[in-house]
Amino acid sequence: MPFQMEVAFESGSFSDRKEQLLGDVFQSEYSKHRNAFETQFENVFSLAERGFNASQIGFARAALSNMLGSIGYFYGSSLVLSRHTSEPIEYWPAGLYTAVPSRSFFPRGFLWDEGFHQLLISRWSEKLSRDIIGHWLDLINIEGWIPREQILGSEARARVPNEFVVQFNENANPPALFLPLRRIINSLIASNNSQDRQYLRTLFPRLRAWYGWFNRTQNGIVPSSYRWRGRNATTVKELNPKTLTSGLDDYPRASHPTDDERHVDLRCWMAVASGVMKDLALFLNESSARLYSAVHTRLMDNDLLDQLHWSDSMKRYSDYGLHTDSVRLERPPPPPNLQPGQRPPPPREKERVVRREPSLRYVDSSFGYVNLFPFLLHILAPDSPHLSQILSDLRQPGLLWTPFGLRSLAKTSPLYGKHNTEHDPPYWRGSIWININYLALAALRHYSTVAVGQNSAAAASLYDELRSNVINNIFFQYRTTGYIWEQYNDTTGHGKGSHPFTGWSGLVVAIMAEDFY
Repeated sequence: MPFQMEVAFESGSFSDRKEQLLGDVFQSEYSKHRNAFETQFENVFSLAERGFNASQIGFARAALSNMLGSIGYFYGSSLVLSRHTSEPIEYWPAGLYTAVPSRSFFPRGFLWDEGFHQLLISRWSEKLSRDIIGHWLDLINIEGWIPREQILGSEARARVPNEFVVQFNENANPPALFLPLRRIINSLIASNNSQDRQYLRTLFPRLRAWYGWFNRTQNGIVPSSYRWRGRNATTVKELNPKTLTSGLDDYPRASHPTDDERHVDLRCWMAVASGVMKDLALFLNESSARLYSAVHTRLMDNDLLDQLHWSDSMKRYSDYGLHTDSVRLERPPPPPNLQPGQRPPPPREKERVVRREPSLRYVDSSFGYVNLFPFLLHILAPDSPHLSQILSDLRQPGLLWTPFGLRSLAKTSPLYGKHNTEHDPPYWRGSIWININYLALAALRHYSTVAVGQNSAAAASLYDELRSNVINNIFFQYRTTGYIWEQYNDTTGHGKGSHPFTGWSGLVVAIMAEDFY
């Protein structure tokens, strides 16, 4: 040590060249491609121009490269269950061109993750993003549903726990693809050449079906409200029944799932989606443009949003449902009256115990990412009287603020850091997630320019500080461990979860470039 070894593997194309790709020949070709990559990287993201040093720029190049390197082609069938079938059936065999969150741990497509992936990939190559998004939308069925997790083929299926393999055709995932689509669609509308117009015409019926499916299957009882389906109302093991369909898994919702629930994050996602549908329908001169415009206006109405989701007592936007905070995980007692000499059975797994009956109310004792969605997705009007409260809450260290980014759940929340079952550790209950921090930074940048007075100044100040915290911690953890991580500890900043994870954590590149949706 040290030593170098060269191995050449030549395909049939070798016959078209005069020299093998070895030694100086290889180094010359490699240098040309590397220089072209570095030139394009700076042209797109301008990190040197923004004052980042060589080490930081090398880190950002690695993050983007790993996200691009995670793009693959998968082929197979999802396993699907619907109300029309008693047993799971195979979806049709299909191909999917997609990025994945982690090649080693999550080597498959996730619907809402892909929306965040494409925010970065589309900046590098819009053509590549259009192809990937097209593959996803080609998986839509006649009802307008897209399976949220793409477990295609026997190899992929072998890597997934059985409980997550079967997809249910009334369960959603956030339509985060509308975030990059909004930018791509606006770009194609501006170009207005024949190929771009044809892409948009091909896109429209698929988006119309997908958007319609959400409005049919995820609507709430109260008009203009929405509810994530798929929560387990009969569980005895979960402290708070998970909402996997929201993408936020174990984030606290109403303790007792019912049809009365109203989920503020889903309503905000639908407001974004309706705006994209309105713009696309108007450009294509579709008769449905008026309908999309009316829905968008209603979902952007802050007075109606306040009626459905603003808690006056806690001064925050919240979910609504049948809820109590007096829920615990406790181990059932051993059976009574054991006979002399009889061996006691092994301890039973902890079970959910409700100490106080729930009532229909706002789920406002917990504070975290969900409460921020009207702010995160720019639904909140710049002159809203609630904006100053949200900005103030953001900066409170006892709530979400840390030196490393915004934590997912406030320390004051009853379920902060709590296991959801005896063996199911907290996931979205305190850890720092980069996709939501990206949305928070995009929102702070937005309100710093459109709000007025103290709110504008406060948003600008928070933006600068939060951006530095997020970048510095991810970069430090990368230099320390060699990895970008799925999530980050809200107390130490240390990387957590799967690694390498250059899915949405790769959005640190966009944060460095101040390139927001």
